Amino acid sequence: MKGMGSMMKQAQKIQSRILKLQEELADKTIETTSGGGMVKVVANGKQQIVSIHIEKEVVDPEDVDMLQDLVLAAVNDALSKSQEMVSAEMGKLTGGLNIPGLM
Repeated sequence: MKGMGSMMKQAQKIQSRILKLQEELADKTIETTSGGGMVKVVANGKQQIVSIHIEKEVVDPEDVDMLQDLVLAAVNDALSKSQEMVSAEMGKLTGGLNIPGLM
């Protein structure tokens, strides 16, 4: 039974560290661009878009589709990189254990 109690304490420590890491990740950001830097998107570790910046030169009323494509590409890339950042940080914490529901 001592082994089980020790395991429970270790699990609680890991859970506490995970909660702290999740809070820290909310403050970490990742920036991506598309269109050669014409569209910049920043996402945080909670997979939320924090900001979008669009250079004036890429705004063409005659080609709204291109602007939409650039924004979409940058947003998707930002979210993907944000997920990678979270996975890498969680992997460091859990030692690569696959714990369902953490991310």
